[in-house]
Amino acid sequence: MRKRETAFDTFLALEVRAGTVLEAQPFPEARKPAFRLTLDFGGEVGVLRSSAQLTRRYTAAELVGTSVLAVVNFPPKRIAGLASECLVLGVVNPQDPGDVVLVRPDDADTVGWELA
Repeated sequence: MRKRETAFDTFLALEVRAGTVLEAQPFPEARKPAFRLTLDFGGEVGVLRSSAQLTRRYTAAELVGTSVLAVVNFPPKRIAGLASECLVLGVVNPQDPGDVVLVRPDDADTVGWELA
């Protein structure tokens, strides 16, 4: 189902940046299978934490060092005791909502770069 049309300014209000996963750990306290992530977005944004439901396609070990895109200007959201400070972006399989594929830059030298 498509979502309603929105203004381009809504998109422009989002700060989406490239980052690198520094740490990834299982997050058994979360309601749905997830990892607890620590991500580096470079000097201006710094290091943020997040919960990400990526367990179907990724292991914690293979996430460490990978590049990701995330929304970094949402207010923190409490998830099972964790203050999730950013939203890691992924595409969701419409037939299986637990199947998430990361949206990420294909160049690791983009830490801190903003989506344009």
